[in-house]
Amino acid sequence: MSIKENIDMVKEELNSEEKFFEQGVKAEWFIKKYKKPLISTGIVFVLIVIGITGFDAYQNNKIDNANNAFVALGKNPDDQSAANELKSLNPELYDAWKLSMAAKSNDIEALEKLKTSKAPVVADLASYQVAVLQDDAAALGGYSYGQDAIYRDMAIINEAVLLMQSQKVAEAHEKLNTIEQNSPVYKISRLLMHYGVTQN
Repeated sequence: MSIKENIDMVKEELNSEEKFFEQGVKAEWFIKKYKKPLISTGIVFVLIVIGITGFDAYQNNKIDNANNAFVALGKNPDDQSAANELKSLNPELYDAWKLSMAAKSNDIEALEKLKTSKAPVVADLASYQVAVLQDDAAALGGYSYGQDAIYRDMAIINEAVLLMQSQKVAEAHEKLNTIEQNSPVYKISRLLMHYGVTQN
């Protein structure tokens, strides 16, 4: 290797070391200048991570305690402390438990209260159950017109039966005709239509 090549190689090495040193000086200057904001940002980030982790742990603990209270109520429906705990931890699950108890005992008063539940499914099922227990054709009709009615077709069947019992066969047929062919109760609706015809 010639002297010129050696000198060029040394120059190149010195240039790269100089650039590296220059970058180090710039980074040091940046850190010194923005030290407080960088530390603040780091602390905020750590606090956010701790907060999210803590909140997740709290939520999971809350869910576990609510599930335990629900299981305890399944074993002993008279356990008032479990009922109170479930109500405070998860009011919607509490309403679902109340619905199951009210439906078992046909407790219309309890079901009426559940019609205003914040859990949409509970409110829907309570409305249907009350209408069925009271043999209320108008309430069943109103329920079946609800946009998200879970038991829409069953409500129509129940309403049609009540209308047929009141000798309103044509009106019952109109209701039954609204049940679509893909409904699980479609065949029942056809049988009821035939039954209604033979009654006249």
